[in-house]
Amino acid sequence: MTKTNRVLFLCTGNYYRSRYAEEIFNHRIGLEGLDWVAFSRAVAETLSPENVGPISPHTLEALQARGIAPGGAARNPVLCTLDDFAQAELVVALKDAEHRPMIAQRFAGVVHRVQYWDVDDIEYLDPKTALRKIDEQVGLLIESLQISDR
Repeated sequence: MTKTNRVLFLCTGNYYRSRYAEEIFNHRIGLEGLDWVAFSRAVAETLSPENVGPISPHTLEALQARGIAPGGAARNPVLCTLDDFAQAELVVALKDAEHRPMIAQRFAGVVHRVQYWDVDDIEYLDPKTALRKIDEQVGLLIESLQISDR
């Protein structure tokens, strides 16, 4: 994969929202036949010890309910590095108010490259609603990629 066809999804811990966005994007982009791939990372400085296992059970349940076998279900969360930005054409953070300050602090030189969505974390929004919002945003992103590929 080249930089020109990679999307980086960011959330705080790379456990729940960004992992769902990565998996749902890769599944749907495969169905559309577009030459893109997503990967995801955590923007926090350290990974949370509260996250049990490699991926959120809410993420796994939602993917399984959609008949999607997550390709990265066994991968543990990964902290973001500057190299991850270098590997991505598009960068999407899942929550503006939450992630913009973290990105500005850790990655000030590339903060201008990030698009922000508005998907709250689990303590502020129930998983069903949050993951539905990610589904909608991923759909809009894929539509924009289809238009740009024409």
